[in-house]
Amino acid sequence: MSETKVFNENAKPDEATRTRIIDFLFKHLEQFGDPWDHIARAVDYALKQYTSFGGFILVAYKDSEIAGVVVVNQTGMQGYIPENILVYIATHNQMRGQGIGKELMKKAIEQAEGDIALHVEPDNPARFLYEKVGFTSKYKEMRYKQKVQS
Repeated sequence: MSETKVFNENAKPDEATRTRIIDFLFKHLEQFGDPWDHIARAVDYALKQYTSFGGFILVAYKDSEIAGVVVVNQTGMQGYIPENILVYIATHNQMRGQGIGKELMKKAIEQAEGDIALHVEPDNPARFLYEKVGFTSKYKEMRYKQKVQS
């Protein structure tokens, strides 16, 4: 990795860079990704583009091309829920296996103030990276989806 930039409420990317970050995540998260507008909301949350607790975005560049991105949002729930949630991490699909993801994880851990939670699909190979850097699986997450009234 040649360079890593940190973006947050005090160091916001320009609109073109913001869009490149969202496009990168949309493409390189592949089957583990979300719709573009959901990714945009998480990015904007980290940058405090609207009322939020904020967070940060790390962008790794290799030869001036985005090699990887991490989005961490602060939860505002210190003490009873981890203070941060790692919402997205992705490495360029042509640059995997070069340690970029591991380096980004380490930098995210250093950058975050407080504990970090993340959600990972059981079949996601990135799960092994998370375990290598110290994440543990304490809970099984369950969700209830509200039905939209029309």
